[in-house]
Amino acid sequence: MLLTRLGAYEEKKDPEELKQNLEELEFQVFRMQENMKEIAKKSQIVGIEQTREEKWVIVSIVDDGHACKIMLNDCDSAYHGHWDFSIQAKYENESTIHIGDIKGEENKGYGSICMDYLKEYAQEQNVQYIKGDLAKRDWDHLDRLIHFYEKHDFDVEIDHENQSGSIVCQPHL
Repeated sequence: MLLTRLGAYEEKKDPEELKQNLEELEFQVFRMQENMKEIAKKSQIVGIEQTREEKWVIVSIVDDGHACKIMLNDCDSAYHGHWDFSIQAKYENESTIHIGDIKGEENKGYGSICMDYLKEYAQEQNVQYIKGDLAKRDWDHLDRLIHFYEKHDFDVEIDHENQSGSIVCQPHL
């Protein structure tokens, strides 16, 4: 991974660029260590991932038995008690969890990372279905939502007339 990050085997890079990449990586690792200490005080850390832009993120979860929240924090900045991205869901019953909201900056890969963790967590908890609704407020970015959910193996149903819809996924499949 480090070799990929530094581009050592891809193509000859300028030594100054390699030095800058190494400094960025060292900073992210330092920030990751500091952030993990703080995040672990409030939630369970479930993973560390790298985004498609090769930025490191910390994934954590809070589950009180009624609702769960998958949260992501980047390692570019200090943790100040709040997440950079989250998927919030509530348990409808033993077999179903319902996504209530997805919050955070788009087009960074954060949603995909969090959705993968939600699906994995649901499977570990023996949850058979992950569901959600599409509402009128989603209509200005409906195409993006449909693409996102279908990419993550959700069946998407749209009622264009009423500007509503539903999503469902079986994480065990």
